[in-house]
Amino acid sequence: MRTVNTWTGREARALRLARRFSVRAFAEHLGVGIRTVSKWESNGGIRRPQPAMQAALDTVLAQATAGEQARFEELTASSAAIKRGRTTLRPWSRDDWIDDLDRARLSASQQNFALASILAARWLARTDSSVLDDADLHLRGRTLMLLGDVARDQGRLTGPGSAVSTYRQALRAFGDVRAERRTAQVELLLTVVLEMSGELERSAARYRELSTDPRLSALDQARARMWVGTALTKVPESVGIDKTTAVGAIASAVSDFEELDEPDEWNVGQQKLALAYLALDKCDDAHRHIDIAQASGGIGTPLQKVKLDTARGHILLSDRATRSEGLTTLELCRELAGAHQLLHQVTSIDRIIGSIQDQANPRKVS
Repeated sequence: MRTVNTWTGREARALRLARRFSVRAFAEHLGVGIRTVSKWESNGGIRRPQPAMQAALDTVLAQATAGEQARFEELTASSAAIKRGRTTLRPWSRDDWIDDLDRARLSASQQNFALASILAARWLARTDSSVLDDADLHLRGRTLMLLGDVARDQGRLTGPGSAVSTYRQALRAFGDVRAERRTAQVELLLTVVLEMSGELERSAARYRELSTDPRLSALDQARARMWVGTALTKVPESVGIDKTTAVGAIASAVSDFEELDEPDEWNVGQQKLALAYLALDKCDDAHRHIDIAQASGGIGTPLQKVKLDTARGHILLSDRATRSEGLTTLELCRELAGAHQLLHQVTSIDRIIGSIQDQANPRKVS
């Protein structure tokens, strides 16, 4: 087994790649932060981990299998050859792409949209889809999916660089490699955008189709069932749709989430149930389910907090006795949503507040 006299970021990166760790997994294995590992690697041979980490890296290398140690030697040899200018390798690494995609996904979940976009978009700029193999095309599709999610959460639904535009590019990438499950997932995301754009009956019908689509996993099928209910909940009363159908669809999905052991999705389902009952003017049931969602915790991201508190504020507005508290809750939600560039949520909150103000100050008809 090869030994390392002094570990630098270059050898640390080679060890991580040899053992097939993502940046996050490697950091957790060593007991350090993701940023620490990223700093090691970005500075290459200049950055030297602290003595305690030198010993920890020795241990990780000693625990490697023979195959992993062979990969480590090959990677460090290639790195040394590049340093001496004796070889030319591919201008980018698939492992680096996967690492950046992991970091971008984490950043997006924390609503750090700027960093997520930079990490993902740079791979679209540096790779030519016409010369990628199937594995790289699949990665390209996943990268486009993430950028579509970022655009959707920011409320950029249509136009160049929007959620729809980016998701459609992802569809083409997954279609080229016949990735049926990923294709169906993107179709589901496009339906979410359709719902966000106000096409409620069309999106509900499409969700219903996807809820039994064999290309999707049981979890994605359950999500589609829940979203049938959320779309129907928003349909205006004048359309005449029976809102009990929405409650039934969401309740079915909540049951599935429990069976699948998906606590975060179950939490979201409770929140959706609360709004469905509110649409039926069953305020006691609405309060009960929003209390359950609040008590069960959930994901805890700024986006989820905004959604949960917006739902609670909306329910509080339904009762004159709690209307002032509801408005205060929504104003705080709006401030949080704006701080994290959740523009679609800002628009939704403004719409809710505006509808209450219209009820309080009806226009005189002459």
